[in-house]
Amino acid sequence: MSERLTFNVAGGSRVAPRWIAPVLGRTTAVAHGGDAPAVNAPEAEQRDWAYLFLLGFTATVFFRPQDTVPALRFLHLAELFAIGGLTALVLGRLSRGLPVTRVTPELIGVIALGLIVLGTAPFSIWMGGAVGVFKDLYSKVLLIFLLMVNVLTSPRRLERLTWLLVIAGAYIGFRAVVDYSRGVNLIEYGRVRGSIGGIFKNPNDLALNMVALLPFALVAAIQKGPVLRRLLGLACAACMLGAVVVSHSRSGTLGLVAALAVLGWFTLKRRPALVLAAVLAAVPLAALTPASYWERVSSITDGSKDDTGSRAARQRLLEESTQAFLENPLTGVGAGQFKNWNPRGRVEPWRESHDVLLQVAAELGIGGLSLFLFLIARGGLAVLKTRRMLALARRAGAHQDGSVRRPGPALSESEREFFDSHSIGVAAGFAGWFVCALFASVAYNWTFYYMLALAATPRDVLAARWPSRTATPLTPREPRWEAAKQ
Repeated sequence: MSERLTFNVAGGSRVAPRWIAPVLGRTTAVAHGGDAPAVNAPEAEQRDWAYLFLLGFTATVFFRPQDTVPALRFLHLAELFAIGGLTALVLGRLSRGLPVTRVTPELIGVIALGLIVLGTAPFSIWMGGAVGVFKDLYSKVLLIFLLMVNVLTSPRRLERLTWLLVIAGAYIGFRAVVDYSRGVNLIEYGRVRGSIGGIFKNPNDLALNMVALLPFALVAAIQKGPVLRRLLGLACAACMLGAVVVSHSRSGTLGLVAALAVLGWFTLKRRPALVLAAVLAAVPLAALTPASYWERVSSITDGSKDDTGSRAARQRLLEESTQAFLENPLTGVGAGQFKNWNPRGRVEPWRESHDVLLQVAAELGIGGLSLFLFLIARGGLAVLKTRRMLALARRAGAHQDGSVRRPGPALSESEREFFDSHSIGVAAGFAGWFVCALFASVAYNWTFYYMLALAATPRDVLAARWPSRTATPLTPREPRWEAAKQ
């Protein structure tokens, strides 16, 4: 089943077929100049249960209501949403005569990494623990990634999921700032940890998630749109930035610098005055930052200022992670089992690797490391391809005399702006996540896989809207898997 647009180029206009409405997902003008009749989203778009289950799962994972209302733990909401979403997806696709799932390189990579987790389990130091990592965590990652690949089919859906993540990050960040001001939930000389559990409890993991989501909030604050939406983005960004500061996370600070540098680089090309204003505003904000934060950050370069000894401990853990990999290069010690790997003479027993690449290498061997690097590279390449297609789309259109210059994808101006700002947010968030992850054991956590899906699905949406390859020599080459995606 093809999901590509057809074009009527007479007079320079494009006519969208009836089936394009489910792809667009909202009222969208698809003609040159936006003067053609809009395509209205059908009622079915609002009743996609697989997508609704995805939103429910995301809200459960990031808001963690079971931590606030303990009785909800018995409902296993995350599992219910994951299974419900998968069931709705399979039934919906089969009822339309489609394969069970689209097939993308990223999905293949995520599945292959899961197979390596299971395949190396018999050779791990604790087979039950390695299998438990897959059963309790990675299997849900796999299911949700499969859902995102299949249901994030329109700018509207991408925007809604992104806003859900941003608001969740702001909520967690706000609670962290409030806890710090009240002097509760503090560890290690006044560092705040997340007020909810899961991937937010540890101060460094809290900062990592804030850094990954912060660029989306900042992009929403600076892009064109309603004032209320921009103010909401700014408020969310302030909450997340505050959480990074009160966490006193050195890795979070480095990741924040990387994310802001990427975001600033993109913004500088178009709005240099805004970047200058942000730099000037940062000066008084830095003066309001707690002195304890600067003291801890200074220990990045000055080991004598590290009162907790964590800087030296991390260096030893890097050496021990490398040792574990060299001793088990093919199979590793098992997913999640580095902390249980305790050979004679280990200085930092019962601790995690604190480097995502060495974590994967030590626990899954060279095969797992290669696949994880492949997924990271695919995320970066997806952003580059999305931006390349957007650049080609801007060059598409009609001459002043009405003749067609070059056909492009069916995008309204607002959608083109969304994809552009979204890709910038993903690029900055990915950069921040990667820098933070070099100091954290987060290979099986949700954040990376959400970021990967947010990077890959816009590329696929744009590719699905592109005209046939023969229409223009500048059409991006269609991947081999694209033809079978539906």
